[in-house]
Amino acid sequence: MGLWDLGVATIFAREFLEGSIIIGQYRTVITKSDSWKGEDEAEALKAVTQASTAAFILAVLTFVAIIVPLEILSQELDNETVEIIEGVSKVVAAICILQLSLKIPKFMEFYPAKHEKEAGESIKEIRFNVAWNIWREAAECGVFIIPFILDGLAEEIPLSALAGIGIALLFGGLIYYGNEHQTSKLRICIFMSFLLAQLSTGLFVGGCHEFEEVWGETTKVWKIEGAFWDHHDVPMALIKPFGYSSSRTELQIGCFWSWTVLAAGLHYWKYKQAQKLKEMKQNETDSDNDVESGKAIES
Repeated sequence: MGLWDLGVATIFAREFLEGSIIIGQYRTVITKSDSWKGEDEAEALKAVTQASTAAFILAVLTFVAIIVPLEILSQELDNETVEIIEGVSKVVAAICILQLSLKIPKFMEFYPAKHEKEAGESIKEIRFNVAWNIWREAAECGVFIIPFILDGLAEEIPLSALAGIGIALLFGGLIYYGNEHQTSKLRICIFMSFLLAQLSTGLFVGGCHEFEEVWGETTKVWKIEGAFWDHHDVPMALIKPFGYSSSRTELQIGCFWSWTVLAAGLHYWKYKQAQKLKEMKQNETDSDNDVESGKAIES
């Protein structure tokens, strides 16, 4: 048993990154809105901080209340069940990290939002909106790591959570830097989206391989000999999370390419949807301008 687990770290990274971006969006809307000025703005920003903190603490307490019985249950599972749960946990992490990869272009404002963000009309509404969103993100984090707890990895969660939060802060910093420095924004977006998609692929392949180790491996297509190429040892172990393996079964190959095609297809679909939304918003803007011009001529 190691000190930390990559799957748990990616889940924490995904949820904390989304949570931090949600908080940032609310703060930005408040500071830029004409409805919140002076003391009202300070009170609204304070409400965002208080609501997000309270929601996070509540989610942690809820999670702690269920982790003890789950840890006891995990000690009664046989090895095959543990491997199946580990496979499920990796597939869940793969889905989470692929979703994050798809959202990076939107976070970096290359894709338009369907609706303009509104902070709320009152302090009470702001507190509710922020608290609900942050609690949801934190609760999702707890739900997604249940398979890891059943797999007996509860002791690895603290360090994994810290690593995931560190990754979230790093990616959040890159997003902020990219938004502030437009020249490097596109390259950062492409790099982060590709890196996350590859990490998702590696987790999916690893999870499916856990299943075939229980139910029977498919035919092994190749195996690269030599200590240097072994995916269990450094240096190649460093790129194993991104899909590398010194040996491949038929199932692993099929999973690798099918997930790669899925990730590429979803990114292309997201891009086309964003283009359609941009055109629709541009048409609405042009129509509004035509109406205003007509009124100006009549007057």
